[in-house]
Amino acid sequence: MILKELAKYFQSFKDEEIQKTSCSKLAATWIKNVLKKEPQTNAEKIIHTEITLAENKAGYYFLIAKSSSGRILINAIYKFALSYEQQILARWLQDKKPKDFK
Repeated sequence: MILKELAKYFQSFKDEEIQKTSCSKLAATWIKNVLKKEPQTNAEKIIHTEITLAENKAGYYFLIAKSSSGRILINAIYKFALSYEQQILARWLQDKKPKDFK
């Protein structure tokens, strides 16, 4: 259910927008936005329970798992983001020929 919500978030962007950044950054932004607001859905409640957000002095944010299941969740989100990015690349490469890369 959490990956389904993340997929909806990714689908709100065009493929070209996703290619300019990475899906892992978009996933982190999504989690950051979820953690900043009050949870309303079960997916948001789980994220609030399992993940926390920390910021260092340089202003970078870190996702920290609160438990072992939180680590599994972060890993699953990261792997899903990478697979979504690979799917976009595969769609882009589908109609390309080797001579297009010379």
